[in-house]
Amino acid sequence: MNEKIQHIAATEWEIPTGFVPGMRVPGRFFLSESLAKGLEEGALTQLANVATLPGILCNSLGMPDIHWGYGFPIGGVAAFDEKTGIISPGGVGFDINCGVRMITTPLTLADIPDMKGLIEDLFETVPTGVGSKSPVRLSQNDLSSMLLDGAKNAVELGYGMKSDISRCEENGAMPGADIEFVSKKARQRGVPQCGTLGSGNHFLEVQVIDEIEDAATAKTFGVAEGQICVMIHCGSRGLGHQVCTDHLQVLEEATKKYRITLPDRQLACAPLHSPEGEAYFGAMAASANYAWANRQVITHLVRELFVKKFKIAYEEMPLVYDVAHNVAKWEEHDVACGHNGGQRRRVCVHRKGATRAFGPGRKEIVQEFRDAGQPVIIPGSMGTSSYLLAGTAGAMEKTFGSTCHGAGRVQSRSSAKKQLTGEMVASDLARRGIIVRAPNAATIAEEAPDVYKPSSEVVQVVHDAGISRIVARFRPLGVIKG
Repeated sequence: MNEKIQHIAATEWEIPTGFVPGMRVPGRFFLSESLAKGLEEGALTQLANVATLPGILCNSLGMPDIHWGYGFPIGGVAAFDEKTGIISPGGVGFDINCGVRMITTPLTLADIPDMKGLIEDLFETVPTGVGSKSPVRLSQNDLSSMLLDGAKNAVELGYGMKSDISRCEENGAMPGADIEFVSKKARQRGVPQCGTLGSGNHFLEVQVIDEIEDAATAKTFGVAEGQICVMIHCGSRGLGHQVCTDHLQVLEEATKKYRITLPDRQLACAPLHSPEGEAYFGAMAASANYAWANRQVITHLVRELFVKKFKIAYEEMPLVYDVAHNVAKWEEHDVACGHNGGQRRRVCVHRKGATRAFGPGRKEIVQEFRDAGQPVIIPGSMGTSSYLLAGTAGAMEKTFGSTCHGAGRVQSRSSAKKQLTGEMVASDLARRGIIVRAPNAATIAEEAPDVYKPSSEVVQVVHDAGISRIVARFRPLGVIKG
């Protein structure tokens, strides 16, 4: 690691101002010493670049799954002052509101004698892959409603239960969505894709809870050892990608218009309350709402299959929680840095490959979980464990209520496919009792467990750093990949 980086605590590191010209605040990231050895220099530079953006508060932040991305590093967090700050698509990503949700079931391993058959049925039920089309048929009016009302609209159309809505971050719909700034091309891409998993690292995984670390919080969240669960990881599909593409072009011009000096053009941005900034925020929020609706429809498809296959009640598959990890949002935080230290302020928090982890007492958390802290869902990588955690007061103090979002890649997709075949990976997983199904072998190869950091070590870092605490561990049984 670069010699200028300061190791300030067991799991905390600092990039001093001056690492790149124009830094307004230091960079701060969270890693164990062993994970730090593999940190990309490019990700460090990107984290430092973020610290040059106007209105940034306290630190640019990197979670332990940090790796190189577009503009911001993936695993990056930054909060911006309401008056002087900016908004940047590079701090959100192309897959707006890529996120993850977890559903519990009343089943145990003994109730599923044919896991391979279940995974095959799920693969046939939930559309996957590039350009996949949903069994749901939306009109343009239906799409407009989803862009505005998110998961709530999906439930109103019959895809889920009313109780699902409060178990979603933002109740499944961000305020501020503005369909005026969602292009015709983005809408055309969105109409046929709601209720589809997509491609890349998106997945649907059947898991068993194999360890409870915090029994009281696990009981509050409604999870128990031996329970079969389903985890869904996907985002806003082609609609969100198109929205990002459309507005990046506008914001590249806005950067020049407002005379914002950038170290990297991928950080294209505009002042938060400029016409260009507000237009992007409105379109981004609409895309985020579409993503919540997308995951809601998939949840319904999964529940219907389980009801038919295992003769359980639909209501016996409650949603534990749904979290976003590619989004920019208005939030109130006690900003304990700079000349206004300790004041409650309204700020715009960018989380790119990072999960909200609000601590106990925050009004944004559904009432039944409020004393425990927000549920945080951290998926593994097909062959490694996933985790349920809880948000903490430490996250509110250190990271604007943020934690990691997954394991984090250590190898590119192209490199993985050169070294592995999908058949090799699937065979290895099968020997470990994990069934995998995907549209093609290449998808399996590029998502092999070895191309990610160990999820157990990444999660232990955020636990040790006090920015979220481990509640339960989940072992993968079968997965469908996009």
